[in-house]
Amino acid sequence: MKMDRHNQSFFGQKTGIMVESPSKTEPFIFLKLVKKKGDDTWEKLSQGEGKTIKCSLEEMAMIYKVLKINISSWKTYHKYKEIGTNIIFYWKKINEIDCLIVTIGEYTRQFSIAQAEVFRLLMKHLLKEKIEFATGGTNFKNNREAKVSYSADTEVKKPTTTLPSQEPIQLSEESIGADTASVKGEIKAETEKALLIVFDSGNEKWIPKSTIKSKYTSQTGVPQTFTIDKWVLPKNQD
Repeated sequence: MKMDRHNQSFFGQKTGIMVESPSKTEPFIFLKLVKKKGDDTWEKLSQGEGKTIKCSLEEMAMIYKVLKINISSWKTYHKYKEIGTNIIFYWKKINEIDCLIVTIGEYTRQFSIAQAEVFRLLMKHLLKEKIEFATGGTNFKNNREAKVSYSADTEVKKPTTTLPSQEPIQLSEESIGADTASVKGEIKAETEKALLIVFDSGNEKWIPKSTIKSKYTSQTGVPQTFTIDKWVLPKNQD
C-alpha cells in the first residue's frame, strides 16, 4: 500500500528542517524549520515557534534541480503578512567537501552529501507523485478547493523564482519617450515577467519587465536607475 503523506526530518546540531507532503493530491509541500534555543531545547511549531513555508510545484522543481546539481544555486522570496523571507538553496565547498546549504529566513542548515542525496530522492518521488495525482484530471476541483482551504492559515507567497548568474537584460532604448520616467531603486525579487523594485522613496512594487525600457542588472540589492513607463509606477514615484 502506497503512503499518501510523507514526512522526513533533517536535523543538525542547531537547526532542523522537516519536509512534509500532506497528500499526493496537493500540488505543494511544506518546509518546517526549528532551531535549538539557548536552554538546549528545540523550538516547537505547535507553540508558534519555528517557521513554516509552502512550496509550489514550480519551486519544488527548482529545488530538485539544485539537489541534482544541474544548477549550483537557486533563490526565491516569500511574503506573508508584510514579513518577507528569502529562500536560498546552494552548494558550497567546506573543507574540500561539497555541502548543500539551505537558508530560509534566519534558519540555515548544512547538509552532507548523504543527507542531500536522501533529500534529492525524496523530492524526485514527490514531484513524480504530485504531477501524476495533483494536476488536472478528475481531481482538479478538489485540488482547487484544497488550495483555498490551506491559503487561509499558511504562507502566501510572491512567485519569485530567480536563477543566479543571470546576465543583465538587454532592452532597446528606442522606445524611451515622454511617457517614461527615470527612477532610482534596487531589485528585491524577480519572476520570469516582473521585478519587485524597492524605490528610493521607500515604495516597492512589482513592475512588469515589458514596461522597463532601460538596461538593468538582475542582481538583488544593487542600487540602479530604471527607465519605466509612467503609468505603471507607484503614485508620486515619477
